[in-house]
Amino acid sequence: IAASAGSFNAAAQIIQPLSPVANLRGPLRTSVPDMVPLWIDWDNLQANFKLWWPLPRRISLEAEGLSGQTDPADDTDPVQLFSAGKASGQLQPNGEDIDYLGSFGDLEVDPDAIGGRVLPALDASGDVTLKNGVALIGTQVKSLRGQAIEIRNLDLSSGTARITVSGPLSVDAEGLVNADLIIRLKDPKAVAAILGSAIPEQKSQIEQGFSALAVLGNEPSMPLKVVRGKASLGFIPLGKIKPVE
Repeated sequence: IAASAGSFNAAAQIIQPLSPVANLRGPLRTSVPDMVPLWIDWDNLQANFKLWWPLPRRISLEAEGLSGQTDPADDTDPVQLFSAGKASGQLQPNGEDIDYLGSFGDLEVDPDAIGGRVLPALDASGDVTLKNGVALIGTQVKSLRGQAIEIRNLDLSSGTARITVSGPLSVDAEGLVNADLIIRLKDPKAVAAILGSAIPEQKSQIEQGFSALAVLGNEPSMPLKVVRGKASLGFIPLGKIKPVE
């Protein structure tokens, strides 16, 4: 794994020496085995730290004008991946766990990055806990097996359409996913229109499925359960999720 970035400047007030503020210039170039090299850039990126021992109490990042593309090693043209007007994230220990708060605004995913599919500009926010996250720091995690998260709130919206997810999710030692989630929708017709444009080959099925939700009102909610990889939405079976490596 390799990464490089531009200049890094940090400063702290005399009265708050353990709370430095840092500014990092882009681009960030990454190289990870079995993954396409990436070039990530931004107009402004600021990091705030609350330092302590043995772990920081909090690390916060705020970025403006964020964008990403592939970073080919040969002469081929890079593929634009995404751009976002703003993004932020915060990590902090919570006992043996790690809490994450994050959001982004005006995210635009390039159609070439997702097989020509079209998505509108999106806003999102998340509040998630990585179970036993402190023990994972400094270790080389090679698999998602044995990992678990608690999703307090995961929100994705565009215009009046909104999807919110909450609940626990885990991957067992065999790579099978288990989850007990609640899915909440706002303006299901608008959500269906977005999904139909993004997955045109499933448009009719999506429209039929969401039309059935009309009896539940404009803000329905339903359980999404996954038991050893077998997923169901309410009483509707969704199929089996392949084991995670």
